[in-house]
Amino acid sequence: MTEVCVPDLGDFADVPVIEIHVAPGDVVYNEDPLVTLESDKAAMDVPSPAAGTVRELRVKVGDLVSRGSPILVLDTEGAAVEPPPLTDQQEPATQTDSTVPDGTVASGFEGVHASPGVRRLARELGLELNGLAGTGPKGRITKEDVIGAVRGPGNGAAAPTAAATGAGIPEVPAQDFSKFGPVEVKPLTRIQRLSGPALHRSWLNVPHVTHDDEADITDLDAYRKELDAEAKAEGYRVTLLAFLMKASVSALREYPKFNSSLTPEKDALIYKGYYHLGVAVDTPEGLVVPVIRDVDRKGVRELSRELGAVSARAREGKLTPADLQGASFTISSLGGIGGTSFTPIVNAPEVAILGVVRSKLAPVWNGAAFVPRLMLPLSLSYDHRVIDGALAARFARYLCHALEDIRRLVL
Repeated sequence: MTEVCVPDLGDFADVPVIEIHVAPGDVVYNEDPLVTLESDKAAMDVPSPAAGTVRELRVKVGDLVSRGSPILVLDTEGAAVEPPPLTDQQEPATQTDSTVPDGTVASGFEGVHASPGVRRLARELGLELNGLAGTGPKGRITKEDVIGAVRGPGNGAAAPTAAATGAGIPEVPAQDFSKFGPVEVKPLTRIQRLSGPALHRSWLNVPHVTHDDEADITDLDAYRKELDAEAKAEGYRVTLLAFLMKASVSALREYPKFNSSLTPEKDALIYKGYYHLGVAVDTPEGLVVPVIRDVDRKGVRELSRELGAVSARAREGKLTPADLQGASFTISSLGGIGGTSFTPIVNAPEVAILGVVRSKLAPVWNGAAFVPRLMLPLSLSYDHRVIDGALAARFARYLCHALEDIRRLVL
């Protein structure tokens, strides 16, 4: 018998169990997911360390676990049992789901007759299966039952979970869109389900103000292109983001209030003596914000290599919880896409975030004539409880000056 415990989660502790994929008697194989844990930054599956039979569960949905917490007892001895053949009414278990032998669901949906795929769809749509009538054999809940409940009333749909609503804010009335034409329900990705409530919480709790400015990066971009040409031969790229990170650290040092957070009591500020910057990365599953640590101690070349590696891991879905925590300031760059400005949402408990869009050539008066210069629009959103408009304007101007004179940046 082997006791399977929670592996290293980084600095996270007391992480809730949100889903259990197995039950006593289930046969699992190496790397099969056993349970899903959810921090405030990401969800993660705990995989089976070996093939075997589940003998005893040590957790239930809602339990808080940390590194070393027991999950279950796994019998790794004896011959492995092949899963029973599927009937026409059953759906194959996904890599992250499992049912008990009689077809009922594992802990968390007691008394509900539904397959793993249906349970996952219900979670993603914020539906409670306990109040949903099944139309399948022996009352089994099908995907059509779940989709029908979402499309309109009269199908046994329960109210959305608390996480999907804004407390105290009236909900948008539900509509049956199928009355107007064909519809298709596509669940949100896991990243969207996690980041959505966090963004909603920040938008509701933080009084946002956005200040726009622009920097003349003509000289900086010429120098960046020189470094990039050298970097290509070594297998990495030098982008503007690395310079933005160095300039941001310079501005954070000059205006340390931007590198702070409110205390839980909201009556004092916590000033941070480190410069860990979150960098928003677009992935096929949605936006993630890995954290680059100690930016003040790294040069543009080192940051460029690290950004390339982190971005690749993000797109491959290989970021760990430790990669997503600890930021004191965030940069969200849409420079590769376009735009003229936008309002990035402060990543609370941070107090500011820098948004960047694509640079553009513009005529600039130099005192004698208009000359073409490469201008970079910047959008600085901030928590107005901590930062006032004048301070935001000074921070943005300082940041622009740092980008306009590369001698200000320590490479």
